[in-house]
Amino acid sequence: MATYVDDAEIMWRGKYRYHMTSDSIAELHEFARLASINKCWFDSKARNKHPHYDITGEQRARAIALGAIAVTREEMVGLAKKLIPKKPVQTSILF
Repeated sequence: MATYVDDAEIMWRGKYRYHMTSDSIAELHEFARLASINKCWFDSKARNKHPHYDITGEQRARAIALGAIAVTREEMVGLAKKLIPKKPVQTSILF
């Protein structure tokens, strides 16, 4: 299991922002807790598409110091696709 931070540098409210994700959502929230990243930074709108935290440069540096792996924005997209929650398979009985 691992946690990843990208190099997105998205300007928002005067600061660059980055994305942080992990191999599982549970691990993502646990790592955020250990890195003192408030759960309000979790992008809940992306929960079913790309579960991640939007973090500042300072938070990114802290995450890397705690063992997060720095990846490119493109690598993050590939990692995020693995985390997208699978939709339950619907079964129907035809009569």
